[in-house]
Amino acid sequence: MEPAAVADPITIDSFAAFTLGIVVYFVGARLTKRFSILSAYSIPEPVSGGLAAAFCALLVVVATGRTIEYDLSVRDFLLVYFFTTVGLNARVSDLTRGGPVLAIMLGLTLVFMIVQNGVGALGALLFGLPSQAGVLLGTASLIGGHGTAIAWGPTIASQYGVTGAAELGIASATVGLILASVLGGPIAKYLISKNSLTATDETDAIETHEAAATDETRAPINHVEIMRCILWIHVAIVIGYSAHESLLTAGLKLPLFVPCLISGIVLSNVVPMVFRKSKSPAGTQSLDLINEFSLSVFLSMSLMSMELWTLAGSAGVLAVTMVLQAVAAAVFIVFIVFRVMGRNYFAAVLSAGFAGFALGATPTAIANMKAVTQRYGPSPLAFIVLPLISAFFVDLANAFIIQWFLSL
Repeated sequence: MEPAAVADPITIDSFAAFTLGIVVYFVGARLTKRFSILSAYSIPEPVSGGLAAAFCALLVVVATGRTIEYDLSVRDFLLVYFFTTVGLNARVSDLTRGGPVLAIMLGLTLVFMIVQNGVGALGALLFGLPSQAGVLLGTASLIGGHGTAIAWGPTIASQYGVTGAAELGIASATVGLILASVLGGPIAKYLISKNSLTATDETDAIETHEAAATDETRAPINHVEIMRCILWIHVAIVIGYSAHESLLTAGLKLPLFVPCLISGIVLSNVVPMVFRKSKSPAGTQSLDLINEFSLSVFLSMSLMSMELWTLAGSAGVLAVTMVLQAVAAAVFIVFIVFRVMGRNYFAAVLSAGFAGFALGATPTAIANMKAVTQRYGPSPLAFIVLPLISAFFVDLANAFIIQWFLSL
């Protein structure tokens, strides 16, 4: 008897996926406008649209028996673009002022990563899996994301006999991304409302004043300014890519966007000092436009391409462990992160971002913070501190923490 034929997948090429990402964003904007609860809890438009598209894709798979495969090469390009703009927007003065805050935030993040793997180990043991599988229900999938989960999956499978380890990690990362997208806004709303916070509170008062002054003098958006920003971005990416290749040769594996982020910071601050007539794109409306576009479409494409049909096989362990992870994250953010970081508006915005990257990914964290600041007011320092922690330090620390948990 011949085995049943497997239906060919529905493939969507890079151009179509890119176009769908834009459409999904507008769907999310429409949903946010129609359902006030989405805007009230600062749910980003790409999140609401992307989740709706992912559930539609699930219905298609159930109805036809054919899976959907997206070519996400444009999405990955947009990720590098986004983080390069973050780097170009960073000023040394902001980084200097945020130095102590960076150190404290890094310490809190390291503590939470240990907690997260502990919760993951508990979930694994509850369902008869070895405790080492907990890293796939913890930092390898949540803080690490899909890429880290895929990288560690074969190791867990071969060394600890966990069948379908990579699939478990991917499923955890998928659920984590959903949780990260919907928890950040409500947490920030709760903290802001409970403590009667405003954007001019405490340590953010200076940054808000500076941001307002900058808005008045920024160059208008036109094709020349857009082209100038794109040139800066591409130069930074070339430098970042070269640095990335050198790091790989040296045996240090980091995501491409990390050296691009750093090269953006260096370029934006060093070049104007050396070449006095050269003007940095930092703070310009054109760079902000490119930043917003690349983040919005990246996040839309990431969420719409989630393969929700892969979650069924691990439904039990995922449901229990991810609920525990969400509760642990919320408690840690409300009672530790918010209080240690100052109990002010900056801390509330940072809390939304912490929920985004602790359970999902750095772009999700940025989207959470953008949604909050669009509703309540700016917090420039938060957008400097969080990307440096989540995009650079965490990736380095995660590899050591995962290895340590596997050795226990």
